Amino acid sequence: MKIFIDTANVEEIKEASTWGILSGCTTNPSLIAKEGRDLKEVIQEITSLVDGPISAEVNEGDLDSMEKEAIELSKLHKNIVIKVPMTKDGISLTKRLSNKGIKTNVTLVFSVPQALLAFEAGATFVSPFMGRIDDMNESGAALIAKLAEVKNIYGYETEIIAASIRNTKHIEEAALAGADIATIPFGVLKKAFDHPLTTNGLKIFKEASKK
Repeated sequence: MKIFIDTANVEEIKEASTWGILSGCTTNPSLIAKEGRDLKEVIQEITSLVDGPISAEVNEGDLDSMEKEAIELSKLHKNIVIKVPMTKDGISLTKRLSNKGIKTNVTLVFSVPQALLAFEAGATFVSPFMGRIDDMNESGAALIAKLAEVKNIYGYETEIIAASIRNTKHIEEAALAGADIATIPFGVLKKAFDHPLTTNGLKIFKEASKK
């Protein structure tokens, strides 16, 4: 399972990029808004740090306006992936962009039928939201497993991105469910390094080295 970082904070990406484990990055309007910066400026800066797919989301609107914005964003860098909402116009846009050779990431996916529409439209990626599904007292991991099964049965090439990851347990569940990618917030990604037994073992080794 590949690891993407889910952030628009350039300093977080700079640090995480030194770990040698990042394969891509996802952003969204709310993350960009938190930084108080221009979307295009942030995206261009990210392209200099991450050598892999970088999702930039279009603002939801009518089909033609979203297509115009998507084409402009795609011109920023060869690694740009257009993040598209799971709506009727979003799926139509996915098909249009797919026909133009522009990569897409259909986001806010919460069901197999939704993902199937994205698969059929030629989406490069589809993003089921684990945390938000768990909030509904359902299993985000179970949904990912179902999507992986549908993908394998019919041979779809769309990659499944486990999104809305809130803890290291979600990382584990996404990997075991068959997600192609997990896009992980910086804070959660840092916690993936930790385990009480590792911390204790390092302490023992340090004390032993002094002797």
